[in-house]
Amino acid sequence: MNVMTLVPASRLLRNACLLLVACVLGACGFHLRQSAALPPGMQRVHVVVNGNYALQQRLVRALQISGASVEDQPGAGIAELRVPVAAFSTETLSAGGYARVSEFAVHFQVQFEVGDGSGKTLVARQRVDMSREYSYDATNTVGNASQVQAIEQGLNDDMVQAILFRLQAAGRNAPVPPAGT
Repeated sequence: MNVMTLVPASRLLRNACLLLVACVLGACGFHLRQSAALPPGMQRVHVVVNGNYALQQRLVRALQISGASVEDQPGAGIAELRVPVAAFSTETLSAGGYARVSEFAVHFQVQFEVGDGSGKTLVARQRVDMSREYSYDATNTVGNASQVQAIEQGLNDDMVQAILFRLQAAGRNAPVPPAGT
């Protein structure tokens, strides 16, 4: 009989803990990330990224989640998100004994702009810079390459969010067209 009384008590304790966690998260202002509200005129969009296929894939997916229809070709009534610059670079931060490099920084610069199908600018060209630092181990070159790759993937994900935040801000600040148009 003791086992049967422990099962409901542990279930009650678990439910109470879950309720407590939900209340704490709600009280601290935590909210799940929602899709971005895109500017007017971006319901249909064509994405062009110069040289970074991973960034393009992530942008397309994020725009679709935000409710945009991503088109394969530009045209009338189709906005165009252009990313002419999406470049990674590395910088040596520190060197250890015998001039061996021990820390690097990976920099990621992106410039983007959005135009409508008729050549009008919806979002003027903007530049976003991000970087991450990492330690370099000269004895583990395989691990270093995978570490840089993971950093670049993370920077791509963060850059997509930064672009979406800027698009959302542009949408909030866009002039409202007159009624009846």
